[in-house]
Amino acid sequence: MADDDSPPPPRRIRASDKDRDEVLSVITEAVTNGRLDPEETAQRQDDAISAKFLDDLMPLIDDLPEGHRLHQRLARQTGHGHDAGSGSALQPRGPAELSPSVDPGSAPPANSVAIMSGREIDVAPGTAQVTTYALMGGDNIDLCAVMGPGVTVELTSYSMWGGNDIYVPPGVRVRDETINIMAGNEVRQSARGDGSNGTIVLKGFSLMAGHDVHLAKGYRAKDQGQLE
Repeated sequence: MADDDSPPPPRRIRASDKDRDEVLSVITEAVTNGRLDPEETAQRQDDAISAKFLDDLMPLIDDLPEGHRLHQRLARQTGHGHDAGSGSALQPRGPAELSPSVDPGSAPPANSVAIMSGREIDVAPGTAQVTTYALMGGDNIDLCAVMGPGVTVELTSYSMWGGNDIYVPPGVRVRDETINIMAGNEVRQSARGDGSNGTIVLKGFSLMAGHDVHLAKGYRAKDQGQLE
C-alpha cells in the first residue's frame, strides 16, 4: 500500500466570546437590512452561540455583505483563504495568522480636520500614516483593518481643546511620542498589546487636549457603540 503523502488537515482554532459576538452583530445588522427571515435569524444565532471553532462561524456570515470583512479575517486565521460565496466549499490552505491583506504603506496617507465636530474614520488596509487636526473636536479612528503582524502606523495629531478616540485590535503595541501642554493621552490597559499585531506610533502636539486609545470589541464602524 502506497504511503499517504497528503498534507495534514489545517489546525482548527477555537472561537472566543468576542468572535461569537462579532458574528451575532453581523447577523443583527443583516436582519435590520432585511436579508434574513425570523426562522433563519434564530437558527444562525443559535449556531453562533454554540460554535466551538472559527470555521463553524464562517458559514453563518459568508452570504451576508455585512460580514465580508469579518469573514475575510476569519478565513485568514483559519487558513481557508477568501470566501467563494454562499454555500461554497472552503478549501483549507493550512494555518495562517491574522495579517494585513495588502502591503503596509501601499495606501495613500489619511487626513482629517475636525473643528467643533468629528467623524468616524475607518483606516484602510495598507495605510502607513494618518494625520488629524482637531479644534474643540475629534474623530473616532478605527485601526482594526490596517493593523497586522509587522505593521507600523504613524498617527500624527495636532489638537487644541479636543482629541480623538482611537480603537485598536488585540496585540497592538502603542508608542507615545507626542508633545503635550496641560494635556496627555490615555492608553487603556486592555489596549496595551505586545506588538504581535503591529505597532501604532502616536505623534504630534496637544494643548489642553488628549487622545484615548481603546481595545476594540468589534471591527466595523457600526460597532463603535460596543467599544470600551
